[in-house]
Amino acid sequence: MKVRIIFAIAFVPLALGAQTQQEFAARRVDLAAKLGDGVFVALGGHEPPQDYLTFEQIPSFYYLTGFKEPDAALIMIKQGGLVRGATMFVQPKQPSREVWTGARIGVDGVGALTGIRGRSTNDLSNVLDSLAATGQKFSVVGDFGTGDSTAARTPDEQLLDRVRRKHAGLKITSVNELVEQLRGKKSAAELTLIRNAVDLTVRAHKQVIPTVKPGLNEFELQALIEYTFRRNGADRPSFSSIVGSGPNTTTLHYNANDRFIGATDLVVMDIGASFHGYAADVTRTVPASGIFSPEQRAVYQIVRDAQAAAERQATVGNPARLMNEAANSVITAGLTRLGLIEFPGATYDCVGGAAPRQCEQFRLFYMHGLGHGIGLEVHDPEQFDITGTIQPGSAFTIEPGIYVREHILEEIPDTPRNREFAAKVRSAVTLYKNIGVRIEDDYIATTNGVEWVSQLPREISEIEAMMKQGSAGVAARDEFRVEKYRMIP
Repeated sequence: MKVRIIFAIAFVPLALGAQTQQEFAARRVDLAAKLGDGVFVALGGHEPPQDYLTFEQIPSFYYLTGFKEPDAALIMIKQGGLVRGATMFVQPKQPSREVWTGARIGVDGVGALTGIRGRSTNDLSNVLDSLAATGQKFSVVGDFGTGDSTAARTPDEQLLDRVRRKHAGLKITSVNELVEQLRGKKSAAELTLIRNAVDLTVRAHKQVIPTVKPGLNEFELQALIEYTFRRNGADRPSFSSIVGSGPNTTTLHYNANDRFIGATDLVVMDIGASFHGYAADVTRTVPASGIFSPEQRAVYQIVRDAQAAAERQATVGNPARLMNEAANSVITAGLTRLGLIEFPGATYDCVGGAAPRQCEQFRLFYMHGLGHGIGLEVHDPEQFDITGTIQPGSAFTIEPGIYVREHILEEIPDTPRNREFAAKVRSAVTLYKNIGVRIEDDYIATTNGVEWVSQLPREISEIEAMMKQGSAGVAARDEFRVEKYRMIP
């Protein structure tokens, strides 16, 4: 039975959703069940080159271990279909280093934290060498770069290269993709952490939207957003905050955030808080003047209608592609109505030459996908990318957009077909130039259906009313989340 998207959820205090060591252990069991006999090695992130830089653990390593310190590694041995042993290699306690970097858990402490026997990272190379000598195959999770043969080898690649040189014929296979597939389905604890990250992001939007006005700089809005994140218990932004005004609204991942806002500008704020490593991603587009112009209103409504069409297809058991198809249908019809494309399905020459390649015209104004998974990364693996259908445990965004870049017609190949197309749409491009609109919300799927969790005003009338109210000052912080913050390891 398909369950329609839930648009109204009664407010209840959010539990913090700590992940237990039993959950991390269960993930390792699930992974081991998909591997053959041999040696499994998971390599964590490395200490930054300067100890005053922030360290963030590699998501897949954290997913399997819950361990946040740098230069750690996990080794498991599987024989006869069973895991026969597991060891965590961690930095030993060293007071002379800890005075700079902070206290380490150390070899003795890692067992109590993770339930896995600890050893020093100083022993890792020798242990790998000994295991390689047995002829067992290696399945490895780590940073293996892009596959570009001209690129410098990553530290993980260099470590395995040293082992491979000593043991000709050693079979080493990356299982990064397998772990990412497991990460695509979120547990109840993970969904709760995502809810918390989303709630913090919604708080920041509610704080900043009423303050938007001409004359402010983008970085002033960014500062208020990120202050609200941290003040209420967020780890950090889950990605570089995007606060773009005027022409900057048409740059998808703009993050310089250093332009003064004009009286007739739109402002796109694409932001996300990270809560205990889990990301949110919510976007709102607002008029600096507090009132959308007719042209801004026309573009905004198409984007909002596209999002609503996608939401109607966001039901448990539905093919995920239907969300994309529904949004594309609305956007192509809307762009046709505005005169920015000739008709739905119309093409242009996106590659010139003797045999031009055709691309759809609407992609000049909507060039990204409809959404993505969220989780340990802001663009996280999502299970429907593998299964094709929305199922419980999914966490994803829906974020259609339209971006009318002022010089877009000068950027396409100069061909007879494109000159004809440009002549037809140039007046519309001039009318709507520098209008960029993106509306993005976060959703999770459970056995009860798909929920819109980033509940925040998004209709034109709601945005205008919110801005008319103006700012009431900095809101009180979330004492519940801040006081309980230290309870989660």
